[in-house]
Amino acid sequence: MKVTVVGAGNVGATCADVLAYREIANEVVLVDIKEGFAEGKALDIWQKAPINLYDTRTVGVTNDYSKTADSDVVVITSGLPRKPGMTRDDLISTNAGIVKSVTENIVKHSPNAIIIVVSNPLDVMTYAAHITSKLPRTRVMGMAGILDTARYRAFLAEELNVSPKDIQAVLMGGHGDTMVPLPRYTTVGGIPVTELIAEDKLNAIIERTKSGGGELVKLMGTSAWYAPGSAAAQMVEAIVRDQRRVFPVCVRLEGEYGIDGVYLGVPVILGKNGIEKVIELQLNDEEKQLLETSRGHVKEVMDALDNINANA
Repeated sequence: MKVTVVGAGNVGATCADVLAYREIANEVVLVDIKEGFAEGKALDIWQKAPINLYDTRTVGVTNDYSKTADSDVVVITSGLPRKPGMTRDDLISTNAGIVKSVTENIVKHSPNAIIIVVSNPLDVMTYAAHITSKLPRTRVMGMAGILDTARYRAFLAEELNVSPKDIQAVLMGGHGDTMVPLPRYTTVGGIPVTELIAEDKLNAIIERTKSGGGELVKLMGTSAWYAPGSAAAQMVEAIVRDQRRVFPVCVRLEGEYGIDGVYLGVPVILGKNGIEKVIELQLNDEEKQLLETSRGHVKEVMDALDNINANA
């Protein structure tokens, strides 16, 4: 198994490190446009293999996609990170150009690959990669839901003083302020979370989750990387090992939830073919309205990208 990670910045390097450490693939190729950057990160990861006892070979290359040929899975983390005061949508024009170029190179050298997009604004970058690749929607997806649910679960574990291992949750919708947490589908060791926490505290955690990325940007001056990189690696693992894990993943909806042609986070089964199945939950009226609001926001940014492309 061969996995390529495009972008050797903090998120990409973390993803490559987790993939290597967990021996998810035989070879991990790290690609970056900055001369020597990916080579250095890959070499550093490889040099700790004798310490952490793994066999995965990590290789770094500068803008040479021939070395990525025949990758089974490709993770795209390329693009500018958010700076304080920037919204995800501010990044759209620059990052869409980067994602388009990267996707063209990926498909040229690895036509059978499954593509996972991590670049922001996530939902629209998934759109950009999908229309560029011309691959089935089952093989081009965005990583956001796993990260968002991880933040939600981490905050709940802290508030309840329990292990995060016992918390299961589903979030839907766009990545960012319009995401749709679903307390009805949140459990702690099988117990509905609403039985364990007051409504006001749960709502506060939901709001903190929605702005989870922004909180970290304010604290560090740049986007998060440990959790996003690990989340992308978890998706790769589910595919490479055909685990058929149920994860919230950004995908083009084709009639599910009454939505067509918009890229939103929904629960799916993830396995060797990519998205094996889109799971359609029975949402109540309030949840449907929140999802519709999220759909509208993502569609606006998709339209903005279409306008940029039309005027290019």
